[in-house]
Amino acid sequence: MKKDLFNLPNCLTMARILAAPVIVFLLYLEMWYRFQWGSYMAFGLYFVASVTDYFDGVIARKQNLITSLGKFLDPLADKLLIGSLLIMLVKLGDGWGVPAWVVIIIIGRELAVTGMRAIAAEMGEVVAADKLGKAKTMAQSLAVGFLIFHYPFFGWDPRPTGRVLLYFALVLTVVSGGHYLYNFYKKWISVSE
Repeated sequence: MKKDLFNLPNCLTMARILAAPVIVFLLYLEMWYRFQWGSYMAFGLYFVASVTDYFDGVIARKQNLITSLGKFLDPLADKLLIGSLLIMLVKLGDGWGVPAWVVIIIIGRELAVTGMRAIAAEMGEVVAADKLGKAKTMAQSLAVGFLIFHYPFFGWDPRPTGRVLLYFALVLTVVSGGHYLYNFYKKWISVSE
């Protein structure tokens, strides 16, 4: 168990989980004190956390360190990081451009697909992320990054790009969630008959 718990990919994933409340705190500094560096530091930490998401998978596959704990923690870390930051962006207000209804749909989809995966696991099935799901995660990650780093940079305002990516991520969220649930339903119906 210690080998599973403390291998490098799992440590990177746990660091991503621990980064989420720190990034939220930095955004609170932005909100409470208009501390512009709060956003910059939040973006920097978010960027590093997002990069670890790529490397933990690469290292786990390359060094044959894929574990049950890692399979559990990796999607949990993604959902915790993206979900908490989207909620925080709603809290920060209209200027950040994240409507609550968009976040509700995104988080609702994540809960539905996570529940479906748990049921599939009980049936002995593993529902791996497909290309749509990976594209959805990438779009959400980019949208959140642009929206966190919301101050104009050399005359360029990242918020419109973040909003476009957020709505693109919303479409991918709904389509990929429907795709997962439809495929699971087809398989479940065929097993139960």
